[in-house]
Amino acid sequence: MPQLRIATDALTYTLPTGRELFSDLTLGFGEERVALVGRNGTGKSTLARVLAGELEPTSGAIVRQGRVAYLAQAAARHDEGRVATLLGIDEPLAALDRLLAGTGTPHDVELVADRWDLRERAALALGRVGLDYLSLDRGTTGLSGGEFTRLALAGLLLRDPDYLILDEPTNHLDVASRNALLDVIAAWERGVLVVSHDRALLRRVDRIVELSPRGALNYGGNYDFYRQARAAEEEAAMRELDSARAELKRVERHEREVRERQARREARGKRDRETANQSKLLLNLMRETSQATSGRVGAQQDRVSEEGRARLAAARERVEERAMLTFALPPSGLHARRRVLDLDDVSYGYAGTPSPIISAFSLSIVGPERIAIRGPNGCGKTTLLALLAGTLAPHFGERRLGVDAGAVATLDQHVRWPAPDRSLLDNVLLANASLDPAQARQLLASFLFRGDAALRPAAVLSGGEAIRAALACALSSEHAPQLLLLDEPTNHLDLDSMEAVERALRAYDGALVVISHDDDFIAAIGTTRVLEPDGSGGWG
Repeated sequence: MPQLRIATDALTYTLPTGRELFSDLTLGFGEERVALVGRNGTGKSTLARVLAGELEPTSGAIVRQGRVAYLAQAAARHDEGRVATLLGIDEPLAALDRLLAGTGTPHDVELVADRWDLRERAALALGRVGLDYLSLDRGTTGLSGGEFTRLALAGLLLRDPDYLILDEPTNHLDVASRNALLDVIAAWERGVLVVSHDRALLRRVDRIVELSPRGALNYGGNYDFYRQARAAEEEAAMRELDSARAELKRVERHEREVRERQARREARGKRDRETANQSKLLLNLMRETSQATSGRVGAQQDRVSEEGRARLAAARERVEERAMLTFALPPSGLHARRRVLDLDDVSYGYAGTPSPIISAFSLSIVGPERIAIRGPNGCGKTTLLALLAGTLAPHFGERRLGVDAGAVATLDQHVRWPAPDRSLLDNVLLANASLDPAQARQLLASFLFRGDAALRPAAVLSGGEAIRAALACALSSEHAPQLLLLDEPTNHLDLDSMEAVERALRAYDGALVVISHDDDFIAAIGTTRVLEPDGSGGWG
């Protein structure tokens, strides 16, 4: 392994509620690109914060060599201030300007230290993340979420860290921002740990660490290697389960046969003793010997049976741990030639903008089309989806819906629960009055919310868990929606959940419009059309 930058020993973290997220983790991270993956709720973000020093572990030890820089999952927005403020260089930059103007103080010299080329360093950092068009004095009002994330990363690079920890850095990024960030990670020669489900990013790492209830499992390759290894593990787990079942049946059958033979011997011995002309002392000795033999045989068989049951339980647990999220949408009943929705010369703009963000745009959706909407952040993707959904009314033009309004379902990135403080089960029942508790539990189980997981308060779910649960609510009606509108549905989803959503949407027989920057996802759902902005308010 390359030179270690971060090492842990028996690392454990327990939530204030008493729930143990992970325990006894012994890990090492060197000058390499490592991805941390795992199902939602396993503690990936918490582990990243512990490794970065943002949180203290409940127990265990961490050793860090050099400077560790951490980028949180959602970079903070600052709509007031300058680019220099977000880079964290406002004060030293002002001090440098005073020194160069001849009005500096000894304190200014301390602030600048050896950074007399700070402006050049900052420009270089901005260029590395694809933001060379931003000046240090530019205000931050109007910057996109992707630009804020890249600015935060540029600020980290300015600190000249020895190790980077990035938590879901590509979430909410458009294609250009995402590619710029991927290039930074690919060119980074020091160590980096990335918490991510972005398959394009995962293909660029040296190895993958999967956090699971069994601990941290290391896979010595990129995403494609990881998927092959996972598939082999799942096959091996199924073989072990089949073998354990067969072995337990054999043991139980053998146990019955042994007990039956012993019972026959005891019965025969009893008859022989009753007819034999033996002393009472000898008969008692024979009976005690028979009972002792029977006891030893029974204890031995019980031990073997218990071992078999333990092996079966362990095998079943491994299979259930690897269980794939599986669900299927009921038929939508949408005819292949049914006109679903039309936009005719639709325009929409926002106050304070010189021109409409959507201008004289027309679109017809017929039958079970699959349309992907792509484009840079701020180009109007979410506005277009809202016009399709009817939650925004066009300023000009007309929207005509060819299916019932109740046959349109929308799922955006912000999950809103009917009762956040109540259980997930309660929220599903509130959202779907036609379900009874048993049906709601069955639905949640198919989305991997089994047992007590269905009783957790909705407000404490992780981002990915919330999206999974929202999908369960949105897709649980007796009839599937005939038009499904999704805004970045894979954001925050773990890899298993993402692939399950892809499988379900590919089999879905209704019309689908989705905003996504994920090329793998767009291809997997069978997209038939891609809409991208033409720069003048139109889409094509």
